[in-house]
Amino acid sequence: MRLVWAAFTELLRCTLRGHLRNRLALTLAVAFIPIWIAVARLCTSDRVVRIRLDSINAPVSSPASQLGQVASALGAVTMVAGFITFTETFQSRRMDRRLLLAGYPRLPILLAKLTAVALTAAALGLYSTVLLWFSLPVHHTGPLGLALAGAGLAYGGIGLLLGSLVRGELEGFFLIIMLSLVDTGLQNPVFNTLMDVAGVSALPLYGVNQLALSSALTAQTPWSHGLLSLTWSVATGALALLVLHNHRPSRSAWYRGKRVQAESAR
Repeated sequence: MRLVWAAFTELLRCTLRGHLRNRLALTLAVAFIPIWIAVARLCTSDRVVRIRLDSINAPVSSPASQLGQVASALGAVTMVAGFITFTETFQSRRMDRRLLLAGYPRLPILLAKLTAVALTAAALGLYSTVLLWFSLPVHHTGPLGLALAGAGLAYGGIGLLLGSLVRGELEGFFLIIMLSLVDTGLQNPVFNTLMDVAGVSALPLYGVNQLALSSALTAQTPWSHGLLSLTWSVATGALALLVLHNHRPSRSAWYRGKRVQAESAR
Protein backbone atom coordinates (compact mmCIF):
# COMPACT_ATOMS: atom_id res chain seq x y z
CA MET A 1 0.00 0.00 0.00
CA ARG A 2 2.86 2.35 0.85
CA LEU A 3 4.48 1.61 -2.53
CA VAL A 4 1.22 2.38 -4.36
CA TRP A 5 0.82 5.69 -2.49
CA ALA A 6 4.44 6.69 -3.20
CA ALA A 7 3.98 5.87 -6.88
CA PHE A 8 0.73 7.85 -7.00
CA THR A 9 2.16 11.00 -5.41
CA GLU A 10 5.28 10.95 -7.58
CA LEU A 11 3.31 10.43 -10.79
CA LEU A 12 0.83 13.16 -9.82
CA ARG A 13 3.70 15.57 -9.24
CA CYS A 14 5.22 14.72 -12.62
CA THR A 15 1.87 15.07 -14.38
CA LEU A 16 1.20 18.51 -12.87
CA ARG A 17 4.71 19.64 -13.75
CA GLY A 18 4.05 18.49 -17.31
CA HIS A 19 0.95 20.71 -17.39
CA LEU A 20 2.91 23.70 -16.11
CA ARG A 21 5.66 23.20 -18.70
CA ASN A 22 3.09 23.23 -21.52
CA ARG A 23 3.27 26.91 -22.46
CA LEU A 24 0.62 26.64 -25.17
CA ALA A 25 -1.84 25.13 -22.71
CA LEU A 26 -1.12 27.84 -20.14
CA THR A 27 -1.59 30.53 -22.78
CA LEU A 28 -4.91 29.02 -23.80
CA ALA A 29 -6.05 28.83 -20.20
CA VAL A 30 -5.05 32.40 -19.31
CA ALA A 31 -5.91 34.21 -22.55
CA PHE A 32 -8.40 32.15 -24.56
CA ILE A 33 -11.13 31.92 -21.90
CA PRO A 34 -11.47 35.68 -21.20
CA ILE A 35 -11.15 36.52 -24.90
CA TRP A 36 -13.90 34.06 -25.82
CA ILE A 37 -16.20 35.45 -23.11
CA ALA A 38 -15.46 39.02 -24.28
CA VAL A 39 -16.21 38.09 -27.90
CA ALA A 40 -19.59 36.70 -26.84
CA ARG A 41 -20.35 39.87 -24.91
CA LEU A 42 -19.35 42.23 -27.71
CA CYS A 43 -20.74 40.31 -30.68
CA THR A 44 -24.10 39.26 -29.22
CA SER A 45 -27.01 41.67 -28.96
CA ASP A 46 -28.83 42.58 -25.77
CA ARG A 47 -32.12 41.39 -27.21
CA VAL A 48 -34.06 39.41 -24.64
CA VAL A 49 -34.26 35.72 -25.53
CA ARG A 50 -36.82 33.39 -24.04
CA ILE A 51 -35.72 29.77 -23.59
CA ARG A 52 -36.94 26.80 -21.63
CA LEU A 53 -34.58 25.04 -19.25
CA ASP A 54 -35.30 21.36 -18.71
CA SER A 55 -33.52 21.41 -15.35
CA ILE A 56 -36.05 23.74 -13.73
CA ASN A 57 -38.93 22.94 -16.10
CA ALA A 58 -39.67 26.61 -16.62
CA PRO A 59 -39.11 29.33 -19.24
CA VAL A 60 -36.32 31.84 -18.71
CA SER A 61 -35.97 35.29 -20.26
CA SER A 62 -32.50 36.81 -20.42
CA PRO A 63 -30.42 39.04 -22.74
CA ALA A 64 -28.76 37.07 -25.49
CA SER A 65 -25.36 38.52 -24.52
CA GLN A 66 -25.61 36.99 -21.03
CA LEU A 67 -26.65 33.60 -22.36
CA GLY A 68 -23.85 33.72 -24.91
CA GLN A 69 -21.23 34.49 -22.28
CA VAL A 70 -22.19 31.49 -20.14
CA ALA A 71 -22.22 29.23 -23.20
CA SER A 72 -18.86 30.62 -24.39
CA ALA A 73 -17.29 30.05 -20.96
CA LEU A 74 -18.43 26.42 -21.03
CA GLY A 75 -17.08 25.96 -24.55
CA ALA A 76 -13.73 27.54 -23.69
CA VAL A 77 -13.30 25.41 -20.56
CA THR A 78 -14.07 22.20 -22.46
CA MET A 79 -11.62 23.05 -25.22
CA VAL A 80 -8.78 24.01 -22.88
CA ALA A 81 -9.32 21.06 -20.50
CA GLY A 82 -9.46 18.62 -23.40
CA PHE A 83 -6.27 20.01 -24.97
CA ILE A 84 -4.30 20.09 -21.72
CA THR A 85 -5.19 16.54 -20.71
CA PHE A 86 -4.81 15.06 -24.18
CA THR A 87 -1.42 16.68 -24.78
CA GLU A 88 0.05 15.52 -21.48
CA THR A 89 -1.35 11.99 -21.83
CA PHE A 90 -0.22 11.60 -25.43
CA GLN A 91 3.29 12.91 -24.80
CA SER A 92 3.80 10.82 -21.65
CA ARG A 93 2.87 7.48 -23.22
CA ARG A 94 6.49 6.52 -23.77
CA MET A 95 7.38 7.37 -20.19
CA ASP A 96 4.36 5.46 -18.88
CA ARG A 97 5.50 2.43 -20.83
CA ARG A 98 8.96 2.65 -19.24
CA LEU A 99 7.44 2.98 -15.78
CA LEU A 100 5.35 -0.12 -16.32
CA LEU A 101 8.40 -2.03 -17.53
CA ALA A 102 10.27 -0.84 -14.43
CA GLY A 103 7.60 -2.29 -12.16
CA TYR A 104 5.14 0.54 -11.52
CA PRO A 105 1.55 -0.77 -11.17
CA ARG A 106 -1.06 0.48 -13.62
CA LEU A 107 -3.60 1.80 -11.11
CA PRO A 108 -1.48 4.62 -9.59
CA ILE A 109 -0.64 5.86 -13.09
CA LEU A 110 -4.28 6.31 -14.04
CA LEU A 111 -5.31 7.61 -10.61
CA ALA A 112 -2.60 10.27 -10.82
CA LYS A 113 -3.84 11.33 -14.25
CA LEU A 114 -7.47 11.41 -13.09
CA THR A 115 -6.50 13.51 -10.07
CA ALA A 116 -4.60 15.90 -12.35
CA VAL A 117 -7.72 16.16 -14.52
CA ALA A 118 -9.83 17.03 -11.47
CA LEU A 119 -7.35 19.67 -10.27
CA THR A 120 -7.10 21.20 -13.74
CA ALA A 121 -10.88 21.28 -14.09
CA ALA A 122 -11.23 22.93 -10.67
CA ALA A 123 -8.67 25.62 -11.55
CA LEU A 124 -10.32 26.35 -14.90
CA GLY A 125 -13.77 26.42 -13.29
CA LEU A 126 -12.64 28.87 -10.61
CA TYR A 127 -10.92 31.13 -13.14
CA SER A 128 -13.92 31.17 -15.50
CA THR A 129 -16.34 31.82 -12.63
CA VAL A 130 -14.36 34.88 -11.54
CA LEU A 131 -14.42 36.20 -15.11
CA LEU A 132 -18.18 35.70 -15.40
CA TRP A 133 -18.73 37.24 -11.99
CA PHE A 134 -17.10 40.45 -13.22
CA SER A 135 -19.05 40.37 -16.48
CA LEU A 136 -22.51 39.18 -15.40
CA PRO A 137 -24.98 39.62 -12.56
CA VAL A 138 -24.47 36.00 -11.43
CA HIS A 139 -27.16 34.69 -9.04
CA HIS A 140 -25.30 31.65 -7.60
CA THR A 141 -21.52 31.76 -7.91
CA GLY A 142 -20.77 28.41 -6.25
CA PRO A 143 -23.03 26.23 -8.43
CA LEU A 144 -21.82 28.09 -11.52
CA GLY A 145 -18.23 27.26 -10.59
CA LEU A 146 -19.14 23.61 -10.08
CA ALA A 147 -20.83 23.54 -13.48
CA LEU A 148 -17.76 24.99 -15.21
CA ALA A 149 -15.48 22.60 -13.33
CA GLY A 150 -17.79 19.75 -14.33
CA ALA A 151 -17.42 20.73 -17.99
CA GLY A 152 -13.64 20.62 -17.62
CA LEU A 153 -13.88 17.29 -15.80
CA ALA A 154 -15.97 15.72 -18.57
CA TYR A 155 -13.72 16.85 -21.41
CA GLY A 156 -10.59 16.22 -19.38
CA GLY A 157 -11.72 12.60 -19.16
CA ILE A 158 -12.30 12.57 -22.91
CA GLY A 159 -8.82 14.00 -23.47
CA LEU A 160 -7.37 11.33 -21.18
CA LEU A 161 -9.09 8.59 -23.15
CA LEU A 162 -8.05 9.97 -26.54
CA GLY A 163 -4.48 10.49 -25.35
CA SER A 164 -4.31 6.79 -24.46
CA LEU A 165 -6.08 5.62 -27.59
CA VAL A 166 -5.27 7.58 -30.78
CA ARG A 167 -2.09 7.07 -32.75
CA GLY A 168 -1.50 10.64 -33.89
CA GLU A 169 -1.59 13.97 -32.07
CA LEU A 170 -3.50 15.66 -34.89
CA GLU A 171 -6.25 13.04 -34.69
CA GLY A 172 -6.81 13.75 -31.01
CA PHE A 173 -6.91 17.52 -31.51
CA PHE A 174 -9.41 17.13 -34.34
CA LEU A 175 -11.70 14.86 -32.32
CA ILE A 176 -11.67 17.19 -29.30
CA ILE A 177 -12.42 20.24 -31.45
CA MET A 178 -15.23 18.57 -33.36
CA LEU A 179 -16.89 17.06 -30.30
CA SER A 180 -16.67 20.34 -28.40
CA LEU A 181 -18.07 22.35 -31.31
CA VAL A 182 -20.98 19.97 -31.82
CA ASP A 183 -21.70 19.79 -28.10
CA THR A 184 -21.61 23.52 -27.41
CA GLY A 185 -23.32 24.38 -30.70
CA LEU A 186 -26.35 22.17 -30.14
CA GLN A 187 -26.80 23.42 -26.59
CA ASN A 188 -26.10 27.12 -27.10
CA PRO A 189 -29.25 28.79 -25.76
CA VAL A 190 -28.91 31.73 -28.17
CA PHE A 191 -29.87 29.29 -30.92
CA ASN A 192 -33.02 28.30 -29.05
CA THR A 193 -34.51 26.55 -32.05
CA LEU A 194 -31.95 23.77 -31.56
CA MET A 195 -32.77 23.13 -27.91
CA ASP A 196 -35.26 20.36 -28.75
CA VAL A 197 -32.86 18.25 -30.81
CA ALA A 198 -33.38 14.57 -30.01
CA GLY A 199 -30.54 13.02 -28.03
CA VAL A 200 -29.00 16.33 -26.89
CA SER A 201 -29.35 15.18 -23.28
CA ALA A 202 -26.82 12.41 -23.96
CA LEU A 203 -24.02 14.87 -24.78
CA PRO A 204 -21.30 15.55 -22.20
CA LEU A 205 -22.23 19.19 -21.60
CA TYR A 206 -25.98 18.79 -21.20
CA GLY A 207 -26.05 18.55 -17.41
CA VAL A 208 -23.48 21.25 -16.69
CA ASN A 209 -25.03 23.52 -19.32
CA GLN A 210 -28.38 23.29 -17.53
CA LEU A 211 -26.75 23.86 -14.14
CA ALA A 212 -24.65 26.80 -15.37
CA LEU A 213 -27.54 28.62 -17.03
CA SER A 214 -29.86 28.06 -14.08
CA SER A 215 -27.25 29.13 -11.53
CA ALA A 216 -26.14 32.22 -13.43
CA LEU A 217 -29.50 33.53 -14.61
CA THR A 218 -32.18 32.23 -12.22
CA ALA A 219 -32.75 31.80 -8.51
CA GLN A 220 -32.87 27.99 -8.77
CA THR A 221 -30.04 25.45 -8.64
CA PRO A 222 -30.62 21.99 -10.20
CA TRP A 223 -27.80 20.14 -8.45
CA SER A 224 -28.66 16.74 -9.91
CA HIS A 225 -27.82 17.86 -13.45
CA GLY A 226 -24.28 18.68 -12.39
CA LEU A 227 -23.67 15.02 -11.54
CA LEU A 228 -24.00 14.02 -15.21
CA SER A 229 -20.49 15.29 -15.93
CA LEU A 230 -19.16 12.90 -13.27
CA THR A 231 -20.73 10.04 -15.20
CA TRP A 232 -18.83 11.03 -18.31
CA SER A 233 -15.58 11.44 -16.39
CA VAL A 234 -15.92 8.05 -14.66
CA ALA A 235 -16.83 6.33 -17.94
CA THR A 236 -13.91 7.82 -19.89
CA GLY A 237 -11.52 7.11 -17.00
CA ALA A 238 -12.62 3.47 -16.91
CA LEU A 239 -12.15 3.17 -20.67
CA ALA A 240 -8.70 4.75 -20.37
CA LEU A 241 -7.80 2.16 -17.72
CA LEU A 242 -8.99 -0.58 -20.08
CA VAL A 243 -6.85 0.82 -22.90
CA LEU A 244 -3.87 1.09 -20.54
CA HIS A 245 -4.39 -2.51 -19.45
CA ASN A 246 -4.66 -3.91 -22.99
CA HIS A 247 -2.09 -1.86 -24.88
CA ARG A 248 0.75 -1.32 -22.43
CA PRO A 249 3.05 -3.94 -20.96
CA SER A 250 3.15 -4.91 -17.32
CA ARG A 251 6.32 -5.76 -15.45
CA SER A 252 5.14 -5.27 -11.89
CA ALA A 253 6.71 -7.12 -8.95
CA TRP A 254 3.75 -9.49 -8.84
CA TYR A 255 4.17 -10.23 -12.56
CA ARG A 256 7.90 -10.86 -12.15
CA GLY A 257 7.27 -13.15 -9.20
CA LYS A 258 4.80 -15.22 -11.17
CA ARG A 259 7.20 -15.40 -14.09
CA VAL A 260 10.05 -16.61 -11.87
CA GLN A 261 7.80 -19.28 -10.37
CA ALA A 262 6.76 -20.43 -13.84
CA GLU A 263 10.36 -20.64 -15.02
CA SER A 264 11.38 -22.52 -11.84
CA ALA A 265 8.56 -25.02 -12.37
CA ARG A 266 9.97 -25.79 -15.79
